[in-house]
Amino acid sequence: MPSEHVESTHSTHSAHLGDDDTAMALKILVAGGFGAGKTTLVGAVSDIRPLRTEEPLSGAGRGPDGTEGAARKAVSTVAMDFGRITIHAGLSLYLFGTPGQDRFWFLWDELSEGALAAVVLADTRRLEDCFSAVDYFERRRIPFLVAVNRFPGARTYAAHDVSHALDLDRGTPVMLCDARDRASGKDVLIRTVEYAGRMHTARLLASVS
Repeated sequence: MPSEHVESTHSTHSAHLGDDDTAMALKILVAGGFGAGKTTLVGAVSDIRPLRTEEPLSGAGRGPDGTEGAARKAVSTVAMDFGRITIHAGLSLYLFGTPGQDRFWFLWDELSEGALAAVVLADTRRLEDCFSAVDYFERRRIPFLVAVNRFPGARTYAAHDVSHALDLDRGTPVMLCDARDRASGKDVLIRTVEYAGRMHTARLLASVS
């Protein structure tokens, strides 16, 4: 299980791996609305076979889950997705994809324990589905980046338009991505880590000034 390899601590947001104590692992959440591409992103970038907890989407679940705009989606994450990617020697990211349906929100507090940062995947056809995730991370002061997943046929919006529509705090990064593409997903994760590093450093300096 992932918990055997990841040390969840709010103070360090990392785990030491191996015998040389030089490797570091950071925990990153991948969140967003139903059908936004969370499972796809984790699977595309993971160096290992990703752990998935998908179940067929039943007729009874389509109503509560609100599948408008994702009508072709046949399965749904009911617990989490898990993957791992090595950014460079000595730094790995452990990725935890959150369930997108409101009825599984009770799992978010457990998954967010020890997270350095989060990626909020956005689908411009259902942008309102991001509001809950944005609010969750803002209230818990977990740094996050909004990655707009480019779905075929979906209208393209500029980053500042998405930022305005989601009423993001000033400075919260917004970027376009293709959740199916490993290079695109890796770029999102690198920028997320960089942004989180700046945020945590600024908070640390503010606390000692």
